[in-house]
Amino acid sequence: MRIDKFLKVSRILKRRTLAQEACDKGKVTVNGREVKPGHQIKVGDIVEINYVSGGVKFKINEIKETVKKDEASNLYEILTNF
Repeated sequence: MRIDKFLKVSRILKRRTLAQEACDKGKVTVNGREVKPGHQIKVGDIVEINYVSGGVKFKINEIKETVKKDEASNLYEILTNF
């Protein structure tokens, strides 16, 4: 699955266009490397997103095409907020 789609499906970012913009601006890293919106992710990847007011680092536990709102948080595990 593409990183931009995962960020939207997991509800870490509300819209896919926001996820694409974050990737294009270099604010998203996977396993320590900046990625483009089309980067393919896999279970076990460590993703870091840097916002203006801080950021979040999480590990991907599961990949699904669609999930219900209350199940979205099962797709990842927050490692740190900063």
